[in-house]
Amino acid sequence: MPEFFFIKAYSKNKSLAYFRKPKINSKIINQNSEILLPGPIGVFDSGYGGLTILKELVNQLPQYDYIYLGDNARSPYGNRSFDTVTNYTQQCVQELFNLGCNLVILACNTSSAKALRSIQQNYLPEDAPNRRVLGVIRPTTEIVGNYTQTGHIGILGTSGTVASDSYPIEISKFFPEIKVFQQACPMWVPLVENNEFNGEGADYFIKKYFDELFLQSSEIDTIVLGCTHYPLLLKKIKEFLPSQIKIISQDKIVADSLKDYLIRHSEINEVCEKNFKRMFYTTDDTKTFNQIAGLFFGAKVESRHIEIK
Repeated sequence: MPEFFFIKAYSKNKSLAYFRKPKINSKIINQNSEILLPGPIGVFDSGYGGLTILKELVNQLPQYDYIYLGDNARSPYGNRSFDTVTNYTQQCVQELFNLGCNLVILACNTSSAKALRSIQQNYLPEDAPNRRVLGVIRPTTEIVGNYTQTGHIGILGTSGTVASDSYPIEISKFFPEIKVFQQACPMWVPLVENNEFNGEGADYFIKKYFDELFLQSSEIDTIVLGCTHYPLLLKKIKEFLPSQIKIISQDKIVADSLKDYLIRHSEINEVCEKNFKRMFYTTDDTKTFNQIAGLFFGAKVESRHIEIK
């Protein structure tokens, strides 16, 4: 397969575009000497939830260009195997690289839990050593211990995220004294994506999963929404929780973390384009994506279809 680098160009109407051009002497040039040209920040999710992260990134860091990619044709990832999630995620990351991104945020807890480590340790060193891929779990686990008084924290997530044990493992690195209790919520994503999160069905499943979580520990005083879909359920969630329980949503945490990362890594910041541009891609039907994506992003979305190979 030919290798490519990217050229920034402008069309007649001066809109920004990124074009692929074969690398010269790609077999001779060491990839570690690859020169990165400025490009957008990539934001990936298996579906729509990552748009809640993108919304906050745009709110806090509006000057940057962003490309959002939703792998809606193969969503949900929650119940898929580690290998499948890793393969799908890596393919989408590569597509974002092809679109000119030098930094990609996995705005998906399942991908962050099942695929991020493999991508960082195996894929990037061989294929894209100067590019970066970050997740959403680490920023949350670094600070979650600052919220709890009892030392008992609840994690709500997809079956895949819970099965990976990524949250307990990461939290133990920063706060080894904290006890972590997890609860899979497999019906919450379908409720959100089918726009049923304000109905009686949502009431039933929200109460059901909280009852199961608190059976594990009645001392839980902090709950992490470990899926980027869940902020849309926040209003309902608060109806079923005592007011003293703290709810941690990842959007602001991830945005704060990225802001800090770009300050500390000027070499990455320099190759992130800053023209206030946003683009959206989906692997499924664009009309359906645009309708649902607007709920998550809080603004009109116009997407393009993309094939992942």
